[in-house]
Amino acid sequence: MKSPAAAQERVRIPRHAENDYTHELAAARREFVRERTGVELAHVAKYSFDPAVLPGNIENFTGVAQVPIGIAGPLLINGEHAKGEFFIPLATTEGTLVSSYNRGMKLLTESGGVKTTVVDDAMQRAPVFILTDALQARDFGQWVEQNFAEIQKVANSTTRVGLLRNIQQFAVGPLRYLRFNYTSGDAAGQNMAGKATYVACEWIKRTHPMHPDYFLSGNIDTDKKDSRINMLLGRGKRVVAEAVVRGELLQQYMHITAADLVRTREVQMAGAFFAGSANNGAHAANALAALFIATGQDVANVAEAHAAITYSHELKNGDYYWSITLPALIVATYGGGTGLATQKECLEMLGCYGQGKVNKFAEICAAVVLAGETSLVSAMLHGDWVTAHEKYGRNR
Repeated sequence: MKSPAAAQERVRIPRHAENDYTHELAAARREFVRERTGVELAHVAKYSFDPAVLPGNIENFTGVAQVPIGIAGPLLINGEHAKGEFFIPLATTEGTLVSSYNRGMKLLTESGGVKTTVVDDAMQRAPVFILTDALQARDFGQWVEQNFAEIQKVANSTTRVGLLRNIQQFAVGPLRYLRFNYTSGDAAGQNMAGKATYVACEWIKRTHPMHPDYFLSGNIDTDKKDSRINMLLGRGKRVVAEAVVRGELLQQYMHITAADLVRTREVQMAGAFFAGSANNGAHAANALAALFIATGQDVANVAEAHAAITYSHELKNGDYYWSITLPALIVATYGGGTGLATQKECLEMLGCYGQGKVNKFAEICAAVVLAGETSLVSAMLHGDWVTAHEKYGRNR
């Protein structure tokens, strides 16, 4: 017998089966919320675009979450794709963040700028095929290698911008994990990789003599999760930002020396190792989250993208070489949320909206991360980390 609560009909949020993206439907859902919670969504209701542009981006559109945007810069970047001075939009509610990045950008720009390099590019989907034993799994893997050209052809037939680059293989008992690696043009590529891999796996299942079962994700693509495999093999763009910070500017702006940084890095490297951290630097997630929100990226990808490796050393003349490598930076300049009104404007101010711009944007992201590293580590060393937050970062 059903309980009275279970027997009640579920209250349904207002929707329209054919045209759900209108001002009227958004207003109806805000009224629905007011009737059931007593809360008037007056600020949520204020936005400047037509809801008709939102299919594919959100369901049950009701309004917007307004995140303040601050501008930091200029940041001089000497990259393969990003060249010149950039003013950086950062969407955040964390006081001192924009000021801190602005300070780091000043230090790097006056030291000659940041050199940036995209060293690899691959988006993954990683299915697992299930065989009877390890021998069959090994033989299956050899069959995949022998038939790669046909698998590649089938996968590539599903997309205009993606290309299957290679398939890496990993054996666990009777399981064969296949890590499909794609280039994805200016899109982030997760959905593209999923569709292409599904079609390829169906072809493999039909064509292989044993018709093996599979799961489309064996969980080693680690979508939106940090992982050691992505640290080593990469996911999205693998980007390096590096700079030589002039010793006299370190003392003038940060009130520290290269020798101070060397000692700090020795201690922090031990701490990162001890903690099992995915990042031996300071706070890549701050820059990436603020940039992602401002430019329409999938913010959940920060879970992967924040992983980073800092490498640095003091030079004989008292300058300091500082680099950071982002092995799993997942960004887009086309598709997803990048074409929405405010997000498009922020990408345009960076010269990064549209096709052919994703590597430029990836280099900008890495350069901004490096600016934040220089500022936060220096603030911690000089002792003004806490005092700055007390003065500028407390909203009571």
